[in-house]
Amino acid sequence: MNRQILRLSIPNIVSNITVPLLGLVDMAMMGHLDNPVYIGAIALGGAIFNLIYMSFGFLRMSTSGFTAQSFGAKNKEETSLILYRSIAVAFGLAVLLIALQYPIQLISFRLLGGSEEVKTLARQYFYIRIFAAPATLGLYALNGWFLGMQNARIPMFLAILINLMNIGLNFLFIIGFKMTSNGVALASVLAQYSGLILAFFLLSRHFKEYLKKYNKAIILKAEALGKFFRVNADIFIRTLLLILVLTFFTSRSARISDDILAVNSLLFQFFFIFSYFADGFAFAGEALTGKARGENNGTLLNKTIQYLFYWGWGSAILFSLIYLFGMKPILQVMTDNDFLLQITYDYKWWVIILPLTSSAAFIWDGIYIGVMAAKAMRNTMIVASLFVFVPAYFLTIDKFGNHGLWFALNLFMMSRGLLMWVMAKQAVSQKNR
Repeated sequence: MNRQILRLSIPNIVSNITVPLLGLVDMAMMGHLDNPVYIGAIALGGAIFNLIYMSFGFLRMSTSGFTAQSFGAKNKEETSLILYRSIAVAFGLAVLLIALQYPIQLISFRLLGGSEEVKTLARQYFYIRIFAAPATLGLYALNGWFLGMQNARIPMFLAILINLMNIGLNFLFIIGFKMTSNGVALASVLAQYSGLILAFFLLSRHFKEYLKKYNKAIILKAEALGKFFRVNADIFIRTLLLILVLTFFTSRSARISDDILAVNSLLFQFFFIFSYFADGFAFAGEALTGKARGENNGTLLNKTIQYLFYWGWGSAILFSLIYLFGMKPILQVMTDNDFLLQITYDYKWWVIILPLTSSAAFIWDGIYIGVMAAKAMRNTMIVASLFVFVPAYFLTIDKFGNHGLWFALNLFMMSRGLLMWVMAKQAVSQKNR
């Protein structure tokens, strides 16, 4: 079981960890410019795209779960049809996002805080990066399908290529062409389309037998699409609430001051690093628990869950120790602004404990997605966001300021893990399905 988990989790960890490392490079490049507004610009622009793209993260999640179960049941035709349906939905949603870009940015910047100077730069970032939508959502669908097929190496290879290209283009545009936050956005667009082209090439080379010709009516069959969208609707609500919490965190940081926005944006990179690492085990959980459910093997399902948590808690302890002893030099790489660094150290303990408070939530997410317990996952998120995070924030923000914001975030993540643990017997257990 350990070998199976590591076979899937290590490639996922490698691919996932490149994302926050790219964020670190973005922050470092903006942090070494002559004005902290550039950090705020990509923080606000990034928050909008986190809300947009991660809200559509159901494409990867549901595709992974459905594919893993059909693969475990050895239903080759359904496995192939899931691929076609997820890609069709991805491109359809991408076209819709591009068509609605003006009202999306208008609403987003009215809701988010920040100075006018930061917002002006963030709008430039937005209008460039929005054109990466077809590539980004298409990669969500393809990576979810690859993972459901128990193949984590292709998504790893794609992520490494995309993010290395993104970093290289960052250097070219920012250092070579003297661009600022707009260069960061353009680099993202070009890197995403390069990854999409490579993904289709690898699909045709390694899974050619699944690329059969189907009648459009079979692909768009109402019953199958209905099931796909019902599950996706629950995952969408869950993901939307999660991103709203994280976006609220950024927005409230901006309302405190531009300096606190910059500080929290820097510290949040540590959360992203751990979350993407932990998601490596969660993604392995999606593939393995989905396959076990498809095989109707309850013993294997329970064993998989047990071992996933061994790895999840082990990584949480490791990251808390790394942050305890290594936070200062990492921050100094991200920015040389002594004033911002001094403020950042005042909030370091919230980041140090964050892996411990959030680890269980990440692991349970992977398990719930694998067994397609989307409704239960949605319900736990509703409780954690609306009845834990929101009250915690409003009860502490006036007295404790930014400390209250970080307290609410930690309590939110911890409550998600506890709620999914309480719901697991009914939502996940083989005998209850």
